[in-house]
Amino acid sequence: MNKELIPGIAWAAGAIGLALGATAARKAGLIDGDTVVRLVIGFNGLMIAWFGNRMPKNFVPDARARQVARVGGWSMVLSGLVYAGFWAFAPIQTAVIGGCAAVLLGIAVTVGYALSLRGKANAA
Repeated sequence: MNKELIPGIAWAAGAIGLALGATAARKAGLIDGDTVVRLVIGFNGLMIAWFGNRMPKNFVPDARARQVARVGGWSMVLSGLVYAGFWAFAPIQTAVIGGCAAVLLGIAVTVGYALSLRGKANAA
């Protein structure tokens, strides 16, 4: 099995295990439904941050692609942590809007940086 595939499978298993455990805790009356939603969706933000942390560590042969991977990694880590923070502390409607905005901003930063590097390369 590909070594890059194993951590992704582990994150997926963790998400499924968290969802099942939180659902069982809700059925047992230990937590409410909002807490289940916050736990499971907040976990997604941590997963985004983890994958963002992995981005610059992957081998890319081109120097500009490595620059984009570093910026993309930072933007995804930060947006994933902001996303998880919204789901941990903000009201749910605010968490939906703010969390989605954080992830979209992280993607926009990465794409914008890649396009700016491409423009500089075409101009040179």
